[in-house]
Amino acid sequence: MAAVMPAPAASRHLMSGNEAVARAVWEAGVKVAAAYPGTPSTEMLEVLSTYPDIYTEWSVNEKVSLEVAIGAAYAGSRAFCCMKHVGVNVASDALMTLTLTGVVGGLVIAVADDVGLSSSQNEQDSRYWGRFAHVPVFEPADSQEAHAMTGLAYELSERFQVPVILRMTTRVNHVKSLVTVGERVPHVGAGFKKEPGRFVMVPGNAGKRIPLMFQRDVELRAAAESSPLNVIEDGSDKRIGFIASGPAYMHVKEAFPEAPVLKLGFSHPLPIEKCRELAARVERLVVVEEVEPLVETELKAQGLPVLGKEILPLQGELSPNVLKPAIARLLGEPEPAPATIAPMPVFPRPPTMCVACPHLGAYYTLSQVRNIHIAGDIGCYTLGAGHPWNALDTCISMGAAMGVAHGLDKGRGEADKDKRIVAVIGDSTFLHMGMQGLLDMVYNRGNVTVLLLDNRAVGMTGGQDNPGNGRDIHGQEAPRIDFARLVAALGVKEERIHVVDPYELPVLFKTIREEIKAPEVSVIITNRPCVLIKDFHKRKPYAVIDDQCTGCGNCLDVGCPAIHVSRRGKEVKASGREVDLAFVRIETSVCTGCGLCVQPCAPKAIVHHVPQAPIHIVKQEGSV
Repeated sequence: MAAVMPAPAASRHLMSGNEAVARAVWEAGVKVAAAYPGTPSTEMLEVLSTYPDIYTEWSVNEKVSLEVAIGAAYAGSRAFCCMKHVGVNVASDALMTLTLTGVVGGLVIAVADDVGLSSSQNEQDSRYWGRFAHVPVFEPADSQEAHAMTGLAYELSERFQVPVILRMTTRVNHVKSLVTVGERVPHVGAGFKKEPGRFVMVPGNAGKRIPLMFQRDVELRAAAESSPLNVIEDGSDKRIGFIASGPAYMHVKEAFPEAPVLKLGFSHPLPIEKCRELAARVERLVVVEEVEPLVETELKAQGLPVLGKEILPLQGELSPNVLKPAIARLLGEPEPAPATIAPMPVFPRPPTMCVACPHLGAYYTLSQVRNIHIAGDIGCYTLGAGHPWNALDTCISMGAAMGVAHGLDKGRGEADKDKRIVAVIGDSTFLHMGMQGLLDMVYNRGNVTVLLLDNRAVGMTGGQDNPGNGRDIHGQEAPRIDFARLVAALGVKEERIHVVDPYELPVLFKTIREEIKAPEVSVIITNRPCVLIKDFHKRKPYAVIDDQCTGCGNCLDVGCPAIHVSRRGKEVKASGREVDLAFVRIETSVCTGCGLCVQPCAPKAIVHHVPQAPIHIVKQEGSV
């Protein structure tokens, strides 16, 4: 990507929270930034990669990205890493020891929580990591605060030599607002200083660091009590007071503009005395937090009579239309009438893969294979669980397909003794956390067929580069992993490794049928690029010959969204049984010519589209 020239000092821009954080990281003089893509956090590093004077990289997973940032911070440079909420689970091994060593240069870890489950398999609350790892947590409510708090986080990080978690949510990550930005302030790292007692965390050294961590907790709590990020906003209606942070604060202010509110920006350690101060001013105190009752539980443990999840939902965003009825019930008032405007009817559009997605061939084929259990993974190919394929039986976390498939094999009961086990995983996910599972499977003599879907991109999060496509975050040439050689190095026998074109359905079907019969680990690698990246090249589109289409519907089973049902009908067979028919057409404007639909078409009614000759209107002399 081309470098973006910095904006003039103190200029204002419309920015998402992700863009605002990236800008603030650059302004703070950060030298190293690393991440693994994950919605809703992805754009932070993508934007950072366009700024000059900062090293950025897509790491193979979140643990590695944090370790890269740790090394830079140990060297005295300012560092940054970002991830979505489930990514902290991957990085937590490093995080839980980092809290003992502390840092030298400032280190900010931006974590994007997906409140409302827009694109995630769970709704975990990353504020827990502040308590668990003994590190401070900042919570911005909008883009301007995301920018400001990032800069303040670096100051706090270096003051206390501790990493700071910047807890974002989807609402802040992706919503845009005006942000006042500044210029980059260079920060010169002091260089790495050898301190084995601090940086070599063997048990003897770690034990000596624990009391220092607890002392730091005391100092951080005092800092939170006096921080301008935690402020009581007075109000005229004293019946109800609120404690809130992040977008939940915005929802409270919109729903109850006259109520007193303690806005938590520096939310951990919790400023208990400020909470007591607000409690003394109001008749009732309600904690509004997304999503877990962390603050509520802490305050109840301190003897404060607060309300929270007794009256508010335990999941999802706490928008005004959720808050208003709950508080009305609490006050014994009539609940506000719901909005009377009927929602606009929208044609149902279930999640599906892209036109000509190479995963279509894999899932169409799996849907035709009988007597198998399929362990899935996280990525675009998770959509294989849906219609029309219904070709995934499990999906837990990134890389889990390998271990789960191995467990299905080893834990099979009498009812499953004849079942074949298949694992499906993408290229980036395999590099992220799947390699270890395959190694374990080989080492422990498993019997699983692995479909490694190599589409040369981190497809689900926008087509980011990874070690499998030979480009770095800037689009520059980089070493490219050879997946066939990699799985061979992990112990898979060469005769059990196949590289297959997923658009060649007969070959793919035959390969899967043969490999699931093999009593050992086998790997089938598909090798077509994602249709949304520059590696993909569109071919001549197809069309349906209407009078040759029999309505069999075989092409619909491929699941390509370019194929539409044009009309339906029925046919009575010789046996007297009536069958449904679905006559189809292909949207030639979006068809990429992959040919997947052609192969199952029984009457051969799908052919290359022949554009109609343009109609030329010739104006005759004297015509109007």
